[in-house]
Formats: sequence, C-alpha cells, structure tokens
Amino acid sequence: AVLGIAISLAFLVWTVHDVNLAQVGAALRRVHWGLYVASALIVTCTFPLRAVRWRIMLGANAPLPPLKPVWRAIAIGFMANNVLPARAGEVVRAYAAQALIGTRFTTALATVAVERVFDGLVIIFLMTLAIAAPGFPSDARIGGTDMTLSALATWAGLAFAALLAGLLVFVHAQERALAFADRLARRVLPHRAADFVLRQLHNVTAGFAVLRSPRDAARVLVWSFAVWFVNAASYAVAFRAFNIRGLAPTAALLLQGITALGVAIPSSPGFWGVFEGTARASLSLYGVPPESSVSFAVGVHLGWFIPVTVIGLVVLARTGLSLRELRRGVRRA
Repeated sequence: AVLGIAISLAFLVWTVHDVNLAQVGAALRRVHWGLYVASALIVTCTFPLRAVRWRIMLGANAPLPPLKPVWRAIAIGFMANNVLPARAGEVVRAYAAQALIGTRFTTALATVAVERVFDGLVIIFLMTLAIAAPGFPSDARIGGTDMTLSALATWAGLAFAALLAGLLVFVHAQERALAFADRLARRVLPHRAADFVLRQLHNVTAGFAVLRSPRDAARVLVWSFAVWFVNAASYAVAFRAFNIRGLAPTAALLLQGITALGVAIPSSPGFWGVFEGTARASLSLYGVPPESSVSFAVGVHLGWFIPVTVIGLVVLARTGLSLRELRRGVRRA
C-alpha cells in the first residue's frame, strides 16, 4: 500500500509540475455538463457488457449463473478497486462471486485472470489501430526513453499473445499436467497439504475452461471488443465535453490503451496520479496542451470514479455484504 501511494504521488507530481493550475481550473469550469454526464453514463454501460462476458466464462465448467448476481459482483469489484489498494477489486470480485453465485473463489479468480488476458489483447490491438492511423507520428516515444509507441504495442501484444498461448497449451494438456502435479505434490508434501494444493489447482484450472471451447472463447473475444469500444466511446464524448477538438476517433483507442496499461501499475486506491499521468502523456502525442490534458484527466477520472463507487456501494449494501467482510476476504486470499 505504501509503495502504491508513493508511485501515485510520483505520477501526480510529474503530471502537474509544469502546468498553470489556474488555467486547469478555468478549463474545468468550461466543461459541457451534458456531455460530461453522458461520458460517465457510457462508462457504466460497460458493466452489463462485462457481466455477459464473465457469465460465459463462469458457465464454461458449471451451470450458467444468473446475470444479476454476476453484474453485482462486477460492480462490487470495480468499487473495491476505487477504495482498496493494490487492485484488490479483482480479488474482491472473486470473493463476491463466491458469496453471490456459489462459484469457488479460486475458480472465479482464475476466470478474472483469463479475462484480463483477453482485455490486454484487445486493447493492444485497438492501440495498434490508433498508431497505424494516418497522421499519427510513427516515431512517437514513451516519455524521454528510446522506445517508440509502436515498439511498446508490439512487445505488449507479443507478451499477451504468449500468455494466451501458454494457457491454451495448458488447458489442452490439462490431464497430463494435473497428473504430474499430483505425483509431485504427494512426493514432496504431507498428505493433507498435498490434498489442499491439488484441490486448489483443480479449482484454478476450472476457471480456464472457457479456453477449451473455441465457440465460448470467440464469444468472450467478441464481448471484449464490445466492452472496449464502448469504453473508448466514453473517452470520445469526454473530448467534446472538455472542448478538446480536432482529435481523430482513434485517439480514444490509444488513450484508453495507455491508461489501461498504466493503471495496472501498483498505485493508490482509485489509481489517482497514475491515470492523470498516463492520460496527459497520451494526449501530448496529439499536441493537446498540458493544461487541457490535465483538466481532462482530472475531470474524467472524477466523473467516472463517483458513479462507479456509488453504484458499487449501493449494490454492496443490497447484497448484505460489507466492506469489512470484503477486506477480510482479501486478507484471507
């Protein structure tokens, strides 16, 4: 938690170190409120899309769960990311799925991991489209480094593709892998410990079941594109809300890709500082002035943070769960 807060502060200091804060405030006061609210509403529309996608994954090795508790678990998880450190919302979502749906915790957590691989592949693909778009500077670099955005997208795409390939190999050789793990565990661990480890391993592999069905995997991929296109639309609307004109639609694809990769870095609850820094860096590639970039980043972040947190807290209250219980669940995990 301390490291995450330190990283957030470092990003925040860099974000505002050379901007005129009075101009940032003036830009925030000129926001188009109708479009601002529309942007926030659009981003919450990704919740039901994520719920449909996750439901497919949870139902790949078990009866298909009802959509409502799946949506509730997602809302609780995203709220937890805003109020708990270290992206604990991913663990909280799995814990909520166990409480609301009856899915084993480790199985639910494994599906979240697979979901993140699909997310990574999709956002990298969409970033690549933005980088390949006419007018984008092909030699645009990351900060003061020698790495170009094209190289970053290539290496990140290869990393996610390799991870997905590894998971596919594992699930199609699952019986042999589990048999080997069984022999190894019983050779080096006491009987009770071996039983526990193997039981958890079986639960984890159940979360990878969606990858054994080309049809289900394709459906998850389609819904992943839907999630990220809608998310990009919220950025595009926010551009107009903050009077940032002249950007191609592909700018939203690049912005969401860089910010999504950025908030994967350990940071404070809600990703404060990291989001603002990566958003400013992204918009600078299109020549957006620092003050406009910072006002956009702060305003959009706040406009999304509030509804996501409020929705999650309301859902949490209606389920009978509590933040204290969620924190205990995270610690036990």
